[in-house]
Parts: sequence; structure tokens; C-alpha cells
Amino acid sequence: MSELNNTKILLGVTGGIAAYKSAILARRLMDSGATVRVVMTQGAQAFIQPMTFQALTGNPVHTSLLDAEAEAAMGHIELARWADIILIAPASANTLARLAHGLADDLLGTLCLATDAPLYVAPAMNRLMWAHAATVQNCQTLRLRGVNFIEPAVGAQACGETGSGRLPEPEDIRDQLIGMLQSAKLEGLHTEPGSSNHPASSAKHLSGKHLLITAGPTQEAIDPVRYISNKSSGKMGFAIAEAAIQLGARVTLIAGPVSLSCSDSIQRIDVVTAEQMHKAAITAASDSDVFISVAAVSDYRIEQIAEHKIKKNDEQIQLTLIRNPDILKSVSHMQGRPFCVGFAAETDQVREHALGKLERKSLDMIAANHVAQADNPVFGSDTNALDVYWAGSDGHKHIASANKSVVARALLELVAQRLTASALSRTATNTTANPSSSDPA
Repeated sequence: MSELNNTKILLGVTGGIAAYKSAILARRLMDSGATVRVVMTQGAQAFIQPMTFQALTGNPVHTSLLDAEAEAAMGHIELARWADIILIAPASANTLARLAHGLADDLLGTLCLATDAPLYVAPAMNRLMWAHAATVQNCQTLRLRGVNFIEPAVGAQACGETGSGRLPEPEDIRDQLIGMLQSAKLEGLHTEPGSSNHPASSAKHLSGKHLLITAGPTQEAIDPVRYISNKSSGKMGFAIAEAAIQLGARVTLIAGPVSLSCSDSIQRIDVVTAEQMHKAAITAASDSDVFISVAAVSDYRIEQIAEHKIKKNDEQIQLTLIRNPDILKSVSHMQGRPFCVGFAAETDQVREHALGKLERKSLDMIAANHVAQADNPVFGSDTNALDVYWAGSDGHKHIASANKSVVARALLELVAQRLTASALSRTATNTTANPSSSDPA
């Protein structure tokens, strides 16, 4: 693997238990061809020793702002000039706040101000710190300045809580960094390592937008103790909701019966049945800019729910099923509807079924995944891969298998791009249909 060949990466390590992953990350970056130098904050040194990184990278580790051994005792200038990329992993809440406010009283903060290299950050912190309004605002500020975020993962944390805020695994960080660099190169945002024309995420255009997201399964009762459902865990929808919040969006999450928590900033509506989800979605959609239908909604429900537990008397039992309302189709056909994104979990002919659903339900975009691949489990897994389709000759993008928080961010990047393109198209159409009265007849 040599995707990072000849790339000089300055790895910033800040204080947090996740700092131990940075040692593995340094090696994974080098395995991909990068040259790595490490800068550690004082807090980072409380968790892992500089000697570890020196042994792994073969380069001295930098910890002091004023380095007597550096040229003119200005190590930060030398490092800022040397780096093609600056990657801070983990980036603590304190570090994000310092970067947002431009503080320069330690080596890492100073060189981030003194460089024109692209800056990538991988936040890691307690879920409540990650969801706090101050952190959300700091992240918005940094994104608007063009800082690139490798989103935190969702899962168990060192503090014993569960939620968004985990540092992704080193391999995931490396792979997402490579993907972001390749995308930037394809888009002409920076063509060579060290270019100062680094990319600002298009997903920043979701800031201030209201995103409505459905997640998880629904349950359709058979009797008081049994129900029809599916294997959906809700993790993908929750990951999208968390990523949207960090992009500055206002998020309403309609969740089926799942055992997942979410940020306090998310307006969460818990439901059980498809009819309940349909009612909640129709109500919220009228005030939404984007609707992302991730939930695996039961297509059918029992016509007559038994009042008492059905006893095991016969060899066979017959249940009459009737269709549930189609939530996505209902929203996509609303007057003044939001931008509609569907999900298609398919076991075969993924492209054909996804495109059929895109057209049949009048969607703006659809994200399809192959749920029958033994080597790429989706339901209940922390990883996913998507093929995203929309109308037009260029209407396809593959999002490679990665942690669902990474895939969520990539999907929202596409949503932001298509939402902007859709708005520009409507503006052009309106201008053509209603020319200014000052135009010549």
C-alpha cells in the first residue's frame, strides 16, 4: 500500500486516553508510504511517552515551542514548512477550542497558525463533551475555515459511557484520510502535497439546515408478546444524525425501538410501529430541508392483532398481513417537500433495485447497500459501504467500507453537494421562466 507515498505528515497528539492509538496510527501511515513526524502536547505526554513515537517513526519527537536545537530556535516554523499535511489525532475538546480561538502558546497551536498545509483533525472525547454547544460551535468555526474532520466513532468509551466521541481505529483514520486526499485531488482542490489550496468541506452548506432522519426497525405486533420486525440496529441512522449535528444542522431523529443513545442536541422522537413513524415523519417533514429515510420500516402489519397470546395448538397458523404506509413516498410527494434521500438494503441486483426505487418514489438520491455479503455485514455492524445514486449521467458515487460514522460524513458530503446543485438548478429554471421586466421583449 503506497497511497501516501512521499507525503510528509505531521501527526499532532493531544491529551486523552485515545493517545495510545496514535502510536499505531503513525505506523499505519508509514505503511502507506508517508514520512511521519510527531508533535505532542503536554497533556499527551501524560498518557504516552515521546520515546514510543521516536522509536516507531525514526524521527525526533517535538514537544517544545522554543527549541534550542532548531534553526533560530523556531521549531514551529521549520515544522510548518516541512509538513504536507497536519493530522491531529486524537484532537481533544481543549485542542479544538484552542484551534478555533487561534491560541498559540504551545508548539502544536503555533505551527497550525504558521502553516498553509491542509489540517485534518480526528476528535476524541466523552460523548457529552462532543455534544456540548461549545464544542459544536468550535467545530463549526473550524469547518468554515477549511479544517477537515475525521468524525468520531460511536461506541463504548473509556469513561464507561456509550455514544459518539470514540477515536476511530487507526486503520479507519488512515483510510479516511487517504479517501479525503484522493477526493480533493480529483476535485482539483489541491493537486500536490504541500499545496496551500486545501479543501473546505462542501458539507458546511448543511449548517443551519433542518435534517429529518429515520432510523432503526419498526415492530408490528402479532399478539401481546410477539411481533414482526427486522435486523436493523439503527446505527447507520444514528451515525448520520450525529454527523449532521457536528456540521451545524438542526436534527430531528425518529427512532424505532433500538438501544442506542444520541446527543442531547438531537430532537429525538421514539416510535414503535410503521404507522407511528409515518405520522411523526409527515409532521416533521413540513419544516425540514432534508429527509433521510434510513429506517428499515416493516412493509406489512398484522390485520388483526390478537388480544391474548396465541397458543401453540395447531401445526400451522395463518396471519393476514396488510400494507403499511410508505413513509418515504408520502414525504417525497408532499407539496413543498424536503430534499429526499432513501436507503435500499438489497440482497441482489443492488443497482437495478436502487434505481427503480429512486424513480418510483421520486427521490433526489438513494443510498444502497448489499446486505447479503458475508464479508461485509451491515445489520448490527459498526461498518458499512454504500453505492449512492441520483439522476443524471454522473449520478453514482461509491462510499467504501468504513466505520459508519465515516460513511455518514461521506454521505452528508454528497447530500450537501446535490442539495446545492438542486438549488442552483431551481434558481436557473425560475430565472428562465420569469425574466426580469427590464429585459428586452
